[in-house]
Amino acid sequence: MASVFEIIAEPNRRAILSLLVASEQSVGEIERQLGMPQPTVSKHLRVLREAGFVESTVDAQRRLYRLRPGPFKEVDDWLAQFRRFWSAHVDALERYLDRADRAPTQQARPTNKNKTGRPEPRTDKGEKK
Repeated sequence: MASVFEIIAEPNRRAILSLLVASEQSVGEIERQLGMPQPTVSKHLRVLREAGFVESTVDAQRRLYRLRPGPFKEVDDWLAQFRRFWSAHVDALERYLDRADRAPTQQARPTNKNKTGRPEPRTDKGEKK
């Protein structure tokens, strides 16, 4: 059996999972929203069901699919180590930006230079002579 990472690596399966986050969906609803042919949707749903990502129930003539939390817990557990790493870096960036916001800013005063590259003399009122 494929690992959970191999299963969610496939873009169409990730798209199906993203739809199922919002609510349970029928094969036809998934097909219409993703623009995939019904056999393709069914194939991906079978892989997701066999891996435990989704489960289905029958509602009259339709089969409704919804997410199951188990495999996502495995992914979340694996990602936890990276989340701690990422969190430390984001915290450091936040501290840096806070310091930068508190640091006084110095704006350069514009100077008018003549063709020689030297500043032009000014009068008391800041006008050129």
